[in-house]
Amino acid sequence: MSTGEDNPKLRLAPPETPEELARRFERETRPVLLQRESQLEQSLAPFKVGSVPYLNAAPLTRGLEEQILFAPPSQLAALLGRDELDAALVSVTEVLLRDRYDILDGIAVASLGEVKSVFLAHRQPLEEVRQIYCDTASLASLHLMQVLLAERGLKPALLPLAGYEAAPALKNVFLIGDQAIEFARSSPPHEIWDLGAAWYELTRLPFVYAVWAMRRIPNEPLRRRLREARNFGLDTLDYIISSRTEFDYEFRKDYLGWHIHYHLGADERRGIARFLELLRKHGMGPGHEPRFVT
Repeated sequence: MSTGEDNPKLRLAPPETPEELARRFERETRPVLLQRESQLEQSLAPFKVGSVPYLNAAPLTRGLEEQILFAPPSQLAALLGRDELDAALVSVTEVLLRDRYDILDGIAVASLGEVKSVFLAHRQPLEEVRQIYCDTASLASLHLMQVLLAERGLKPALLPLAGYEAAPALKNVFLIGDQAIEFARSSPPHEIWDLGAAWYELTRLPFVYAVWAMRRIPNEPLRRRLREARNFGLDTLDYIISSRTEFDYEFRKDYLGWHIHYHLGADERRGIARFLELLRKHGMGPGHEPRFVT
């Protein structure tokens, strides 16, 4: 007959602390992430792709950074219009007003409510605003402001902003992107009219600021790579938030994790349709029904 010494009791491994679990998870997942990153390297050739140099677009180009041309949305639109790019992350208005691009379905830079980086900074009540100096880098955001003001019966004159350094001294200034964030964080004497929040108040829908606009050429491999990069970016969003240097960690976490989202689904498509309807209503072009490709 065996004794207790012949059958020692099984011993459970000591419980891991949350920090130990996190380190083990990182060790186990790191090889897979490195493999995914490696597969994205040099994967865009022979296609030429452009994106914006803003923090909010970082998750969409994860792993592709060395292959991407980074430029403001208006410059990307010009390059795309000259067929010097095959795809670009541009203002959704570029697609709605020019019937020559497809939209890569499922991917967008969008917000459901406050966006933090697209706003009108004003020292006068909105009803008294007669002139607005505008950052013209993003056509969609500029048209969004015009639509929202027109819905209030307002049509102020829009003047080009000569430079960001002039913004604090101006009574009314429209800003987008990282420069807008810097301006708002400087505690200016302006009220901030967040256009994402204003759009949601009007429509109860998300607003889509930017999409992957695709030239109408055979490009299925390119579409697949852009989807893979977005998925990789979202799977490693914590890394992006912790490794980027714009602003501070808490802001990046709040901005990328809450205010911006990267999905283009049924609600976002309804938001695009509503925006197109309002562009037509207020005489900002006939507009074209968007064509989505997967």
